[in-house]
Amino acid sequence: MNSSRTLARRAALAATAVTAALVLAACGGDDGKDTAADAPAPSSASDAGPHNDQDVSFAQGMIPHHRQAVRMAELAAGRASAAEVKDLASRIRKAQDPEIRTMSGWLEAWGEDVPSASPGMDHSGGHAAGSGMAGMMDDKDMDELSKASGKAFDTLFLTLMVEHHEGAVEMAGTEKAEGRYGPATKLADAVVTAQTAEIGEMNKLLGKTGS
Repeated sequence: MNSSRTLARRAALAATAVTAALVLAACGGDDGKDTAADAPAPSSASDAGPHNDQDVSFAQGMIPHHRQAVRMAELAAGRASAAEVKDLASRIRKAQDPEIRTMSGWLEAWGEDVPSASPGMDHSGGHAAGSGMAGMMDDKDMDELSKASGKAFDTLFLTLMVEHHEGAVEMAGTEKAEGRYGPATKLADAVVTAQTAEIGEMNKLLGKTGS
């Protein structure tokens, strides 16, 4: 993560902290928008199927990307203060855990490596994935999030997860354009739809306009 992006993020956090706290305190229940949990359940690969290098790259990249999002969501259960943030985090976990299993099944069927989930690796999604993958948090981000609590956690979680989702949408867009394996491009389409909606939801909680 370059210094300019980090500085911009810190500035954004400072600018939105008060507004976010007010919005979160006043916000009601689910706004009815589609989320990742509402996306069609992806089907598992029963055989190798016609696929290309982009399909493999998508699965091998999105698995650690999802694992990091799940880890971030797990932190929210005990550290978030707003019910809306806890609900969003729960929906992220419920949507992305099955997708991780599905993509792992594809890679196994294709005879490709499944990214490691060894302790110390999935903190940033793996050494290779953590460096340069769109939207991935670095160790400093994850450490900061793991130490935060209450309203400070809510603001940081939402800010980081927006960036994380934007990275996933970018990756999924590439798969939609260049992938060959039908179930993978279908999953990519679901990721774009669901996570774009969640970006809008999170920006609303942060008191921002647009997505």
